[in-house]
Amino acid sequence: MDELPRIPKCMSTQHPDNVHVPFFAESSELGGEDEVREAYYVYSHLNCREQMWDCEGKEVDNFVVKKLLTTYSPFFSEKKLGQDIFLTLRVPNPQVEKAEAKILLETLESIPRSFDSAKLFYKEDIAPIYEVILPMTDSHTAIDNIYQYYSDFVIGKQYKRLGGRDTTIADWIGTFAPRHINVIPLFEDKKSMLGAHTTVHRYLLDKQLPYQRVFLARSDPAMNYGLVSAVLLNKIALFNLNALQERTGTPVFPIIGVGSAPFRGNLRPDTVDRVSAEYPSAHTFTIQSAFKYDYPLDAVQAAVRELEQREVVAPAAIDEKRCSEIIERYTQAYITELLPLTDIVNRVAAHIPGRRKRKLHIGLFGYTRSTGGVTLPRAITFTAAMYSIGVPPEILGLSALDRDDLAFVREVYVNFDRDLLDAARYMNPDSPFLSSPMKEAAERICGDEVHDVHRQVTGSILQALHDHRNKDLQPMILQAANIRKFLG
Repeated sequence: MDELPRIPKCMSTQHPDNVHVPFFAESSELGGEDEVREAYYVYSHLNCREQMWDCEGKEVDNFVVKKLLTTYSPFFSEKKLGQDIFLTLRVPNPQVEKAEAKILLETLESIPRSFDSAKLFYKEDIAPIYEVILPMTDSHTAIDNIYQYYSDFVIGKQYKRLGGRDTTIADWIGTFAPRHINVIPLFEDKKSMLGAHTTVHRYLLDKQLPYQRVFLARSDPAMNYGLVSAVLLNKIALFNLNALQERTGTPVFPIIGVGSAPFRGNLRPDTVDRVSAEYPSAHTFTIQSAFKYDYPLDAVQAAVRELEQREVVAPAAIDEKRCSEIIERYTQAYITELLPLTDIVNRVAAHIPGRRKRKLHIGLFGYTRSTGGVTLPRAITFTAAMYSIGVPPEILGLSALDRDDLAFVREVYVNFDRDLLDAARYMNPDSPFLSSPMKEAAERICGDEVHDVHRQVTGSILQALHDHRNKDLQPMILQAANIRKFLG
C-alpha cells in the first residue's frame, strides 16, 4: 500500500463475553449469518470502523465480503470496505493449531476472491481485506511465513504457465490482487510479549513496510499469570514497541485486546477514559461482545466515538527489571491460589452458556506445563466461573505484594485500585472457595464493601453446588452476570 490508511482506534471482535443476546441473532449462540449481520451492525449503528473476523474453530465463511456488499449495498456504496471501514481476519496459527493449519491457506486464498467481489461492486481497485492477525506468535518466521506464502503462492501462481504453453493462470482466470497483505502478530504469553519488539524488528528488517500493527493480548496473560502480571507485561511491551518505532522510523500501531471484566481489561462504555489513560500508547482497543450488547445503544455509540477521538501519546518509562521481579513472585502466588480451585471451576464452567457457535482458539496456559497437566477453560468461561462462585480472579496473587510492591504497582498500573474495587465488590465473603490469604489481601487493599444482590445470587449458586443441583446453575449464573454487565 502506497499511503498510510487512517487506522481505526476501535476494533470490534467476536469474543463471547456478553450476557444479553443481540436483537439480530437467530439464537443465543451467534452463527455464521448472525456474524455477517453483526459486522454490518457494528459499522452502521455503532460507527466502529473495524471488525475482526475470526477464522478459527468454525467453518470459514470465505464469502463474507460478497454477502456484506450484496445484502447491505446502500450502506457499502457510501462506506467503502477496505478504505472507510475495515474487515480484519484472524487466522489459525499452523505451528500450534495443527488440525486447522490448512484453514489458513483457504483463508489466504479467499482474499483475492474478495478483491474481485469488491471490484465488481465499486468499479475500482479497492482491497476489502488486506490484513490478517496471527495468534500465538512466537517468532519472526511465523509472521514472515504468512507474508511470503501469500506473495509467492497466492499471488505468485498467476504467473505460472499452463501445460508449457504461453498462457498464464492470470491470462486464463484473471489477475490476483492485492499483491501483498499485512500480517499482524498477536503476542499472548510472557516470553513472546517481552520479546515482541525484537520479533517485530527482525520481521521488518528485509521489508519496506509503511507501518506495522502489533496485537497484544490482555486476557490470556491474565489467565496465565494473574491480573497484575498481565498489566505489567502489556506496559513493558508497549514501551518497547514505542522505542522500536523511534529507533527504526517505521510507525508501529499497537492493538490491545481488552474485555469488560476487570480481569480481562475492564473496558466498558463507562470506563473508556480510564483504560485510555492506562494504555496511552495503544492505538487500537478491542470492543468485545459485552461492551456492544450489555449496555444501551447510545452509551455504546458515545464510547466508540470517544475511543476514535482519543489522542495516542508515548508511554511512560518503566522499570522492566522491577516489573519482572514482581511478575515472577506474584505469578507464583496466583498459581498457588488457583490450583485448588481447578475442579470447581471446571465443574461450573460446564454450565456457562455459550454465545458463539464455535470455540475460540486454544489457550496457552503457562502453569499447565509445570503442574502435571492441569486444564482449565478459556479466559471468558474461566472468569465467569470464578465470579459465579464468589471469587473474582482479580484477587488471586495479591497476597504476594508487600507495601513496597503495592506502591510500585500503583505507580505503574494507574487504575489498580479502581479495577480491584470494581472486581472485589462481587466477592462473596462466605464462599468456601475463598481462602483466608485471598480474603485478607482483598480486604486490605479494597475494603469489604460487596454488592448485596450479587452476593445473594452467588450464595444460591454455592448452595446448589453443595446440594449437587447442577441443573439449576445456568439461570443463576446469568442473573449474576446481568448484575455485573459481563459474562466473563
